[in-house]
Amino acid sequence: MGTPVVLISSLNENGTANLAPMSSAWWLGWGCMLGLNSTSKTVENILRTGQCVLNLPSEKQVGSVDRLALTTGSNPVPSNKTPMGFRYVEDKFGLAGLTPVQSEAVAPPRVFECPVQLEAELAAVHDFGVGNPRIRSPMKAIEVRIVRVHAVESILRDDNKDRIDPEKWRPLIMSFREFYGLGGNLHHSRLSEFPEELFKPAEFRRNPVTA
Repeated sequence: MGTPVVLISSLNENGTANLAPMSSAWWLGWGCMLGLNSTSKTVENILRTGQCVLNLPSEKQVGSVDRLALTTGSNPVPSNKTPMGFRYVEDKFGLAGLTPVQSEAVAPPRVFECPVQLEAELAAVHDFGVGNPRIRSPMKAIEVRIVRVHAVESILRDDNKDRIDPEKWRPLIMSFREFYGLGGNLHHSRLSEFPEELFKPAEFRRNPVTA
């Protein structure tokens, strides 16, 4: 089905950075669940180091994301990926034309060009699709905890710099293996009418909001 595109940066054994696009992710508060092929270098790196960065590209980075398609940081290429034409690439940042920048709370670098960058630590790992005959390759559902958020000034709300303005933020969307962007706001959401602070535990609220 697809979701907003995520570029996951992680560290290889030799200290170099791997960068992989994916589109099976969902968020709850400061947590995120990632659906990934178990044979990917990204999964190997996250399980080994316990860290990654979830970089969210905008529509402007679509070319860079597409250049990473059908590439892997695994050498040799996993057997389940060879029929689809995957090839090994050592320097994923270079291939994509993107710039690594140092993170603050984790070791893997962030992607400078991505308007949103979420530094994350491993929270839990689950086998996914076990016993499902329609799933071709082994999969993992990886839960990560967001420990640091970076967002460019241009996509923040004018009245609250702790919030991203959905009118300004145009994430890149993957829908059935094709790239799409967002149109305008379709309809007012009643869910947006109460303070977002209520999603947080009381001790993390900056403003006194009663539950």
